[in-house]
Formats: sequence, structure tokens, C-alpha cells
Amino acid sequence: MTTTLITGANRGLGLETARRLVAAGHTVYAGMRDPAGGDAARAVGARVVRLDVTDAASVTAAVAELPELDVLVNNAGVLGTSFDLDDLDADAMTAVLDTNVVGIVRTTQAALPLLRRSANPVVVNVASGVGWPRALQEPGRDEYPVRAVPYAASKAAVITLTVQYAKNLPDFRVNVADPGYTATDLNRHSGHQTVTEGTDATVMLATLGPDGPTGEFHDRHGRIAF
Repeated sequence: MTTTLITGANRGLGLETARRLVAAGHTVYAGMRDPAGGDAARAVGARVVRLDVTDAASVTAAVAELPELDVLVNNAGVLGTSFDLDDLDADAMTAVLDTNVVGIVRTTQAALPLLRRSANPVVVNVASGVGWPRALQEPGRDEYPVRAVPYAASKAAVITLTVQYAKNLPDFRVNVADPGYTATDLNRHSGHQTVTEGTDATVMLATLGPDGPTGEFHDRHGRIAF
């Protein structure tokens, strides 16, 4: 049995990832800040665990609840409060980076001892096309109109940290997923993809075997060249 931990799994992409991996036979631990809001995760067969990626003690306690771990999906993320330069300041930047980037480091570092015991350790980081400079600069793409600095910068950092983790962990499969423009609470359901479409890449990467790729960036259509 494959044991999987997903952060930010109370709704949206995290919840759908939990549903699909449970259906694929994984024992899924659905991490979320408030387990009282975990009824949807429980309904799809996941086990709810309190996990706030901005709180080191919470992350440590959550990982301590796991008997073993094969797959870590770092899905938790926030848009933040800054969407152009007029509302940008250091505090707005720090808040987004703390969740979207440092939160991945907190969780992954805490999970490494368990993952290293797995015969097939896998880490999937959920980024975004807005972290890919080429997409931000290409008219006609969904990412092009985005002007927010913190969110885009945080997702660029996620892509890069994934490559670096993959280099440092050659026995792991460490990859990064771009969900695409998916209808979730995060964007007030303005996206044109369903949550199932938005989790295609994450689920594929979470179910890789030991001979699968590592250090790569994928969307639902396949590998995105750096």
C-alpha cells in the first residue's frame, strides 16, 4: 500500500488529488489547517490530519502521526493580497513566500526521514504556469495578464527548488506540476478547467514508479521544457 500526504487538501485541487489517489489505492492523509473542515476529505476516504505549512510545530506533529510515507504532495498555497505594484509591500511578499515556498521546505524537510525509508519515494510540488517566465510574456496565454508579483515569484521559486531537490535526492522522484487555469475557490471559479483536469499532472507524477522522470515540470499535456 502506498501512503501519501497531501497539504492543503480540504478543498479544490488538494481535495481532488486526495480523491483520485484514494481511488488509485493510496492511503491518503489529507493535511489541512482546520480538521473541522475536513468532511469532504473524509467523504472521499482520506484520513484528515492537522497541518499548517507556515507552522513548524504543526508540520512536525502532522508527520509524527504518519506510520510511513511514500508520496508527498506539496499542494498548499495562497494567492496573497497583492495583485499589482500599487498594493505590493514587503509584508505581502513575505506572507506568500512563507506559505508557497518556505512551507514546501518545512514540510519536505520534516518528511524526509520517512520518505527515505520508502522503496519508491516521490515528491510532487504544485506550482503554476505563472511561475514560468515564458508563459508570462506570451500574449494569448492564460498567464499573460497576471501582474501579481508575490504569487508569480513564489511559483517560480517552487519550480527551481524542485530541480534542486531532485539533484540532491537522486533516489527520489521529485517533480513539479502546473495545474493550469482551473476553476477553484482560489480564482473564484473563473478557470476554464475542471479540478479533475487540473490534477491530471499531479496525479500522474504522484504515481510514478522508480524508473520515472525526476526534476521535471509537467502539465496535463506532458513535460514543459525549461
